[in-house]
Amino acid sequence: MQSPLTRRTLLAGSAAVGAATVLATPQSAVAAGLPAVTAAEAAAAAARPDTGVSAYAFPLTAVRLLTSPFTANAGRTQSYLQFLDVDRMVHTFRLNVGLSSSATACGGWESPSTELRGHSTGHLLSALAQAYASTGDVAYQTKGNQIVTVLAQCQARAATAGFNTGYLSAFPESFIDRVEQRQSVWAPYYTLHKIMAGLLDMHLLAGNAQALTVLTGMAAWVKLRNDRLTLAQRQNMLDTEFGGMNEVLTNLYQLTGDATHLAAAQQFDHAEIFDPLAANQDSLNNYHANTQIPKILGAIREYHATGTTRYRDIAVNFWDIVTRHHTYAIGGNSNGEYFKAPDRIASELSDTTAECCNSYNMLKLTRQLFLTDPARADYMDYYEKALYNHILASQDPSSAHGFQCYYVPLRSGGIKTYSNDYNSFVCCHGTGMESNTKYGDSIYFHDGASTLYVNLFIPSVLTWSARSVTVRQDTSFPEAGSTKLTVTGSGTFTLRIRIPAWAAGAQIKVNGVAFSSPAAGAYATVSRTWASGDIVDVTLPMTLTREATNDNASVQAVKVGPIVLGGLFGTSNLTALPVLDPASLSPTATPLQYTAGVFRWFLSTRRTASDTASIGRSGVRLWSRTTHLTHRWRMPPATGEPPRSRAGRPT
Repeated sequence: MQSPLTRRTLLAGSAAVGAATVLATPQSAVAAGLPAVTAAEAAAAAARPDTGVSAYAFPLTAVRLLTSPFTANAGRTQSYLQFLDVDRMVHTFRLNVGLSSSATACGGWESPSTELRGHSTGHLLSALAQAYASTGDVAYQTKGNQIVTVLAQCQARAATAGFNTGYLSAFPESFIDRVEQRQSVWAPYYTLHKIMAGLLDMHLLAGNAQALTVLTGMAAWVKLRNDRLTLAQRQNMLDTEFGGMNEVLTNLYQLTGDATHLAAAQQFDHAEIFDPLAANQDSLNNYHANTQIPKILGAIREYHATGTTRYRDIAVNFWDIVTRHHTYAIGGNSNGEYFKAPDRIASELSDTTAECCNSYNMLKLTRQLFLTDPARADYMDYYEKALYNHILASQDPSSAHGFQCYYVPLRSGGIKTYSNDYNSFVCCHGTGMESNTKYGDSIYFHDGASTLYVNLFIPSVLTWSARSVTVRQDTSFPEAGSTKLTVTGSGTFTLRIRIPAWAAGAQIKVNGVAFSSPAAGAYATVSRTWASGDIVDVTLPMTLTREATNDNASVQAVKVGPIVLGGLFGTSNLTALPVLDPASLSPTATPLQYTAGVFRWFLSTRRTASDTASIGRSGVRLWSRTTHLTHRWRMPPATGEPPRSRAGRPT
C-alpha cells in the first residue's frame, strides 16, 4: 500500500470532517474545501491496524501540490495516462483467454511475444488510482474502472481457457509451471505482482469493489499453486524474480483480515536473501538489485502485520547496507542492474548505473521505515536525495507525456535515453507512471494525535482534518534554502520539522521572531497553541560541498545542499575523468549554477526549449556532463531475457 491505511489513520484523517463527508467523492469534498475520504477508504477503516508504527501517512486526497517541478512532472504523466488507449493495454489479456481483440498490439516489453507482457497494465492501474486520489478528476477513475472490468471478464474465463480458477494474466499459466520446474522463463510472478498491486490501489484509492474481488481471486490462485509445492521447491522457485508478492499479499491481509493471504505472503519469504540480512551480513554482491528490494519491502510490511522483529531487522539492515555501501551520490544504486561489492562506487561508473526502478522501490521502503521509526531523520534525508536527484530527474522534461529513462548514466559523457508512447514499456516506464502521480504522499505525516511531521520542502497545502487546520507550505526549494509554513485554523499541536544533515546553521522563526537554531540531522520541535495565520519560517543554509566516493577519495560529487550538480562539457565524448580545481568553484547570479575555470557547473529546475536537462541531468559527479551523443542500453529480446540464477545472480 502507499501507506498503512488503518482504522486509526482513517479516523484521524476524517474525524473532523463528519459522517456526511466520509463517503464523499473527491470532487464534492474538494468543492467544500475538505479532503475526500472515499467509500473504499471508509471500508478500509475496518482493516487490521499496523503493528510497530509511530507515524502515519495522510491520504493523497489531503495534500494538494502547488506549482513546482513536481507538478510539472505530474502534469506530463497525467497527460500520458489520459492518452493511453484501454483496449491496447488489455489486448494481450483478452487474447490469453480466447476473447477477441482488434486493438493494435503494444510494442517493447508489452508485445504479444514478450514474456513480461501485462506488467505495465498493473502499473497503469496504480497510476490512475493515484492520479484520481491526488486530483479528484473522475476521468482517471473511469479509465481505471474500464480496465478492471476487462480484467474481471478475463479472469472469469480462466477455466474456459484451461487455467486454474482465479488466474489472471496476459500470458498462459504454463509460465508458472516453468518457474516451478526451474525452466527458462523471464519473471511471471513479477508481472502478477504489478497487476495485483494495481487492483489493490484501484480498490483503496478509487473505490472499485470489483478490483478487490478480482484481487482476492488471484490471491486464492497463488495460494493454490504454492500449497502443492514443498518448501524446497518454493525456495528454488524464488530464485526467479517475483517482485513484491509478499508485500501485496500482506497488504491484502491487513485490509481483509483473511489469514490465508498472510500465509501466502510468507511463502515468498526468500531465505537465501533474508537469512544473511537478519544477521546483518552484506551478501548482496552480484545479486540483481531490483529483484531484492521489493522482497525487503515485503519484509517490513510483514513486520507491520505480525510484529515479528526479524522482519523489521531484515528491512533495517538492508536499508543501512544499501544506502551506506552501495549507493551513488544521487541516491540510486546498481551497475548493469546488479549490486556490486560493498563500497565500489567510483569503480562502477557506467552507462547503466542507477536503474530508476531501484530508487522507486527504495523510496517505498524508506517511507515504511520512517513510519516504523520517525526519530531517524536520515531516512527522509535519503528520501530527499533520491527524490530530487534521481526520481524527479528521470523524466524527460521536453516530452509532453513524461517519458522515463531506464538508467541514469554516471559514466563521464553518459546520456539519458527515454521511453516512448507504445514501443517501450520497460520496467522503469511503469514505475515512472507511479512515481509521478504520488508526490504528495511523503511530505507530511502525523502521529495519530497532535504531532505533524514536515519531512519534505515541496510547495503544497495539507488539510489536517483531525485538527481542523490547514498548513500551506510556500517554498522555491531547492533554488532557495528556505520554506514558509502558514497555519489556518487554531489549536494546540506540535510541528516536527526535519532539519537535514546538510543544513548546518538552520534557523526557525515563528511570526517573525527567532524561535530556535536547531541541530542538523534531526527534527526541530515547535509546540504551541496556534492561531489562524501563524507563520513558521525555516532557513536551511545550502552550502557548496563535495562528496567523495567510498573507494576513491579523488572522485567526488559537487553538491549544493542535497542537490548534486552536473558538469557541462560540450558534445565530445569523454574517455577519462575530467579534473577540476575545487578552489575555482564560484557561484553565478543564477541559483544552483556555478563556474569552475572553463567548466560550467549546472543544475536547473526550470524547463526551457534549449534545456533538455532536468534536475541532476548528467549525473552526480564533477565529471558528469550534458551531451546529445547517442547512447543505447540493452533491451532483452522480444521473447524475454535468460532467467537469472540464484535470486538474480548472472548465469
